[in-house]
Amino acid sequence: MSHDEFWDRVASVNAGMLDATNGLRSVPMSHYADRGTNCLWFIAAKGTDVVDAVAASAQSATYIVADAAKGIYADLRGMLSLSHDRAKLDDIWSTVADAWFEGGKDDPDVRLLCFAIGTGEVWVTPTSGITFMFGIVRAQLTGTPPDMGTHFTL
Repeated sequence: MSHDEFWDRVASVNAGMLDATNGLRSVPMSHYADRGTNCLWFIAAKGTDVVDAVAASAQSATYIVADAAKGIYADLRGMLSLSHDRAKLDDIWSTVADAWFEGGKDDPDVRLLCFAIGTGEVWVTPTSGITFMFGIVRAQLTGTPPDMGTHFTL
């Protein structure tokens, strides 16, 4: 498995748990994967714990992704910071994000966050229930462990 597999799968996942408070509180967040910058982007609101944590400066953060249907589990560590990149906000803005902010993209509470991935552990598993079951049956018949995917470090 490669880093490309990670980026392909994480881009297809809708959300994870973000912690920018050194283990005190994780919150569900939707991310936007950007392989080119090695970042996950988040649209958040002024006054939330995650935005307050990085208001003064970038902070170390953890982001956990777990999606059996997409076959990815990841524990990601990096730096979370506020960004003023209007072009990136325009690029990732969606109707879902729009639903959270009365003033849309121009709402004064909109905050763009950049999670620069530093390290991470990734597990990639088969995405099909049929593939999984076939692996279990084959393991029972052959006496060998089933192929549960791959594990790698970013």
